Amino acid sequence: MVRKVSVRELHLKTSEIVKQVANGDTVVIEKHGLPIAEIRPIAEPGQGPRLPDREAWIQSMPELPDSGRILEEDRM
Repeated sequence: MVRKVSVRELHLKTSEIVKQVANGDTVVIEKHGLPIAEIRPIAEPGQGPRLPDREAWIQSMPELPDSGRILEEDRM
């Protein structure tokens, strides 16, 4: 079911609207009678794209010389 609500109603009834979306409803947000956004349930919770493992990525980078030492040598 698609329900239309104003920005003001969203502001006043956010919790109620989120519960409706969690139950499978879609909500269209309108500003001055024009649709500006849609809130809908996620198709399969937890199945979004996975971020790469940051630590593994850092370990895969080549070791670089100490930049602090390079700056000190450059200043001499």
